[in-house]
Amino acid sequence: MRILHQDPYIVVIDKPGGMLVHRSFIDRHETRFVMQTLRDQLGQHVYPVHRLDKPTSGCLIFALDPSTASALSLLFQNGEIEKQYHAVVRGYVNSADTIDYPLKEKRDKHEDRRTSEDKPPQPAVTHYQPLEQLLLPIPIGNYPEARYSLLKLRPETGRRHQLRRHMAHISHPIVGDTTHGDGKHNKLFRQELGLKGLLLRATRISFVHPVNEQLVECEAGWDGLWQGVIQLPNWTAV
Repeated sequence: MRILHQDPYIVVIDKPGGMLVHRSFIDRHETRFVMQTLRDQLGQHVYPVHRLDKPTSGCLIFALDPSTASALSLLFQNGEIEKQYHAVVRGYVNSADTIDYPLKEKRDKHEDRRTSEDKPPQPAVTHYQPLEQLLLPIPIGNYPEARYSLLKLRPETGRRHQLRRHMAHISHPIVGDTTHGDGKHNKLFRQELGLKGLLLRATRISFVHPVNEQLVECEAGWDGLWQGVIQLPNWTAV
């Protein structure tokens, strides 16, 4: 695992896309997990305090002891950890805005047996800002060209699949999202461009360290998939 920050209490890593954080009944065939790999790499137990979906890559925090894990969890609950993501979405997004759209808690039949399906929708807020737009001269559906936008996303809340669900809600699904996305555009990136994977990356995370009270700021940069995306021709600034 690529380590972005490490001290006696906390480690922040760059999670690879396509890798589960920990063992799960969802993918019984998986043999590699972030938590176990990092534990073996550091030679000590690690404690997850938040999660990224399996296909999402980027900044992920682990505590190195139970007390720090509890303190970090409280920071997340209080909205005191700032998270930034980048995503490529279908269509042109021309201006910054905020999505304030409550989301019903999604129950995973394998993992969340204790999650109530009767809970009302929970508040969910995402801020987004367009950075660049991409025009590909490739016909798709009824259109002669394919259009995409590179966005910076900042979630205020942390609902399951929030960014993926929110972008789909405003008809700009994230490319590579096989659950909430557009299969035609996923196929175009996979077959025409050779870029396979969810184009959602946790690029930055910052928080005040719960033990030493110092500001911790981590940036993941681009991984191999995103290098291929950013190097595509025809990107133009919004």
